[in-house]
Amino acid sequence: MRIQDLHQQLTEIGAKPVHIGRVTRAWLNGQALDVGTRHQKTEDFLPLSVRNGLPAVSDALDSLVRLRSEHPGADGSARLLVELVDGQMVESVLLPRDGLCVSSQVGCAVGCVFCMTGKSGLLRQLGSSEIVAQVALARRFRPVKKVVFMGMGEPAHNLDNVLEAIDLLGTDGGIGHKNLVFSTVGDARVFERLPLQRVQPALALSLHSTDAVLRRALLPRAPVFDPGDLVELGERYARLVGYPIQYQWTLLQGINDSQDEMDGIIRLLRGRFAIMNVIPYNSLDDDEFQRPAAERIRQIMRYLHENGVLTKVRNSAGQDIDGGCGQLRARAERIVRDRRQPPQTSRPEPLR
Repeated sequence: MRIQDLHQQLTEIGAKPVHIGRVTRAWLNGQALDVGTRHQKTEDFLPLSVRNGLPAVSDALDSLVRLRSEHPGADGSARLLVELVDGQMVESVLLPRDGLCVSSQVGCAVGCVFCMTGKSGLLRQLGSSEIVAQVALARRFRPVKKVVFMGMGEPAHNLDNVLEAIDLLGTDGGIGHKNLVFSTVGDARVFERLPLQRVQPALALSLHSTDAVLRRALLPRAPVFDPGDLVELGERYARLVGYPIQYQWTLLQGINDSQDEMDGIIRLLRGRFAIMNVIPYNSLDDDEFQRPAAERIRQIMRYLHENGVLTKVRNSAGQDIDGGCGQLRARAERIVRDRRQPPQTSRPEPLR
């Protein structure tokens, strides 16, 4: 279901554009569709045919996403496992300071080697209404003033639906444009289409290495960009919209935490309109990747700062619950799979 489908359904029950806007805003704020205002009751505003048809519209919207489970973290975040109408599951993350991380796909085709989501491959795209419904669901729990498209999936691979969702959130959703963050590994279509949008989001680019060969190995199915060329495109967009590019760097011990890499970051980003987000890997005991020691992370931060690169450490939300993106969904899928398997019966020992 796309946003146009919702608008068409409302039109068919007699809603005019002004009514569609009122109902859409109520949904986006996690409220009942027929909620009134402080100065106007619903029956004085919505036509009778619309009021009579809203229960069916409400049922359709409620079926888009359903909270399967909630996993609060010690850092004030909460990971939400969200079930879609077809039984597929994605993850949203309530972030500290009124943020929300949303998913744009079930699975992902990029296959980043350090990402749990990529291990399943791409299963399907989310419609624009399914993306927005994650925000409507989250606003039932707490305010959401910032939305980052950094959950499951590569937003550039679902560009039409993601841009529709961004447009709605930046208008009827009441979210400031720089508080809508489009995260991508880099795709030519992003740099072509984002500057043309009515709502121009902030951009986060997954860099992860300044070495083109290593970056290709870490992001095996991402579009091939020389890191320097990617930074040039990012800089151009940052200057256009007036807010800095965020570069994402998942920090992997012994892989991209070397002195050569840090010098590469300085060479590419010093003097740029940019922020480097260093994300220490959220490692598990049996992972082939590990996060560097705390002292090494501090050294990296200090070195980059001292050499003119604005750097922030952004730990993944919910690390205390092993909530890295895709981990909750993977565990839930295993549970469902185990329940579907017939119980194992013991076989009697053969007679001798």
